[in-house]
Amino acid sequence: MSLNVSLPPELENRVRRHVESGLYGSASEVIREALRLFEAYQEMRAASLLALKADIDQGVADIKAGRAREIDIESIKQRGRATLARFEEAS
Repeated sequence: MSLNVSLPPELENRVRRHVESGLYGSASEVIREALRLFEAYQEMRAASLLALKADIDQGVADIKAGRAREIDIESIKQRGRATLARFEEAS
């Protein structure tokens, strides 16, 4: 299959530079590699979104089951600062 694609000058220059580097034999090879990487990125993004949705579902289930409670941010900050201070004293 043959497909003609128009690229803005910046992207066309990038493709040319990759071919000129000798890493790729043609513009088609550069574009094929870019598409493979884009598809891998899309798959990772979809997997991350599914994991995030699962985490949200788990959090909602925990709230409904009474396994969640409010947190005291100031208390957490104080403990963190105390830990940091001990670490700095030991250094």
